[in-house]
Amino acid sequence: MKIAIGSDHAGFELKEEIKTYLKELGGHEVIDHGTYDTRSVDYPDFGIKVARSVAKKEVDRGILICGTGIGMSIVAGRFKGVRAALCQDLYTARMSREHNDANILIMGGRVVGKGLAREMVKIWLSTEFEGGRHSKRLEKIEKLMEENID
Repeated sequence: MKIAIGSDHAGFELKEEIKTYLKELGGHEVIDHGTYDTRSVDYPDFGIKVARSVAKKEVDRGILICGTGIGMSIVAGRFKGVRAALCQDLYTARMSREHNDANILIMGGRVVGKGLAREMVKIWLSTEFEGGRHSKRLEKIEKLMEENID
């Protein structure tokens, strides 16, 4: 699976941990959109890169990390075709895939520990979308992106 990953300075350490974990799992091509150290940066710059890659289908999925995950959630949710999910536990990681077909996992580097983050990524990558009644709901959400709201 081709996975884009990005973070701001607050999520840098967890991003590096997740990159290492993805290599350990094997079978994944990881595209790192930055940031590349802990110097202060603006999270939208990196959220945009990952969300755009997912929206354009240049990658299969994305992972974004900032301090709380909230900022990255706001950024990623602006892109058509992106279903970004801010997850803080194993249950939400699984449900984001089963019911919402989330294609971007968002975590807070100051909220989620490294061990939990690894388990969340493992579950998120291995959980399939259930479809069925959930597909109809996602279609309704997708239509919102096409409306011009003044």
